[in-house]
Amino acid sequence: MTAPNGRPADPATHDTVAAVVRQWQTVHPGLDTGPMEIIGRVNRCAALLQQAEDAPLRRAGLSRPEFDLLGALRRTGHELTPGDLARETFSSGAAVTKRLKQLTERGLVERRGDTRDRRVAHVRLTEAGRELVDGILPGQLAYEAAVLSVLTPAARDELAAGLGELLARLEGTPGMLRT
Repeated sequence: MTAPNGRPADPATHDTVAAVVRQWQTVHPGLDTGPMEIIGRVNRCAALLQQAEDAPLRRAGLSRPEFDLLGALRRTGHELTPGDLARETFSSGAAVTKRLKQLTERGLVERRGDTRDRRVAHVRLTEAGRELVDGILPGQLAYEAAVLSVLTPAARDELAAGLGELLARLEGTPGMLRT
């Protein structure tokens, strides 16, 4: 059997994106929905995964961006400036400043001024911040492993490679992303 886009139909494709694609094919039979079949599924997977992965963060009183800041400090293993954190977490400087204020008030990070340049701050995790990250991360990784267990190791490797190639292209090609 052949799908409306001319490719072989996959009888197991009964997800929400497949339904959207079928609707578009009804309205615009000649439309190439191939990109939608990939990007739509990546976006839908990302939204569902984010929702599930954010639950333990919410229980810990953290937002995803706050955990990303704590994670950046933990994985680099050293102090970072707010500018470094903005680059590490793909956030604006203003957003990082706001999050750091909240995390400092909670006792999860500490800020110290630079001895040579008073305009520069250095941020590090407190012991409480380190314990929080180390307590949450193993559960996050276990959840991700469980989600991916439906794929064979070869399929996981292929998916990781393909997504890595796409991400490298998107990150490295000016103008590729619309702004």
